[in-house]
Amino acid sequence: MMGAGGIGGYYAARLAQAGHELVLTARGDHLKALKTGGLTVDYEGEILHQALPAFSHTELMQKHEPDDFDLIVIALKSTATAPVMDEISDWLENASVPILSLQNGVDNEPVIAGVVGEDRVLGGLAVRIGGHITEPGHVFAEGVAQVVMGAWPRQRPDDPRVSLLRRLEALFNAAGIPTTVSENIRYELWRKLVINNGVNPLSALTGLDTRSLTHHPEFRKIVHGMMAETVAASEADDVNLGPEDLAEMFDLISNFNAIKTSMLVDKEKGRPLELDSIAGAVLRRCETLGIEAPYTGTVNALLTHSQN
Repeated sequence: MMGAGGIGGYYAARLAQAGHELVLTARGDHLKALKTGGLTVDYEGEILHQALPAFSHTELMQKHEPDDFDLIVIALKSTATAPVMDEISDWLENASVPILSLQNGVDNEPVIAGVVGEDRVLGGLAVRIGGHITEPGHVFAEGVAQVVMGAWPRQRPDDPRVSLLRRLEALFNAAGIPTTVSENIRYELWRKLVINNGVNPLSALTGLDTRSLTHHPEFRKIVHGMMAETVAASEADDVNLGPEDLAEMFDLISNFNAIKTSMLVDKEKGRPLELDSIAGAVLRRCETLGIEAPYTGTVNALLTHSQN
């Protein structure tokens, strides 16, 4: 599990609890705490504690070969994808281990595929989960915590990855992680981006959780507008979301728990924001299509300005 933060830490603890062998990567004080005291996850009051091997990426490459693992799961912030893949590219490129991305945005899988090739890439997303590091070695998570995964960028006829995906689906479900396999993972990734762009940047700008945003008489209009712009932007990737996707995603986030978004947590902790991977991904595609995205553009500009 590369990136044992709020999302990666939760899924790692669930899989370890079910008897799977895992190795974690992290950095800084969180890594030190994982090494000395193990990983503690508070999942809505249920405490999961697992003492698992934890390494920096340099230590991982020194102690293991990629094919020591059946699967590498990347749960890093999307801002870290390119630099980390550069760091571990020589280690990964001559191996055969498949890589599953569980990250925000729609641009992580192409970066990973640029190093290992498309045939080893599984796209994925964490659905209806909120999570963050509360202190070094400790993670809080909440929500249904589903996973959707699939062969990236699409499932081909007789795709050899399908059998692996079915095994992972069964193992994840048996570990208490509700998991499904999609034949069109790019469609699912874009639907997640609709929600992420709708609430993450605005929550970081206002300091409000998702429920406060979606039930506010004015902010809910901005959330809906940013989600609609994301739906329109999907055409640039030939995904072509429609009004039914917009309605479903807006209803989903409006009725979900009051989540403090990962971008708001990052802003409060002074960490880099996944703004370029979320709002930036939408704005670049709208520019390519020659369409306006005033809601996303305005919130992106205000949030960027507030960081300077």
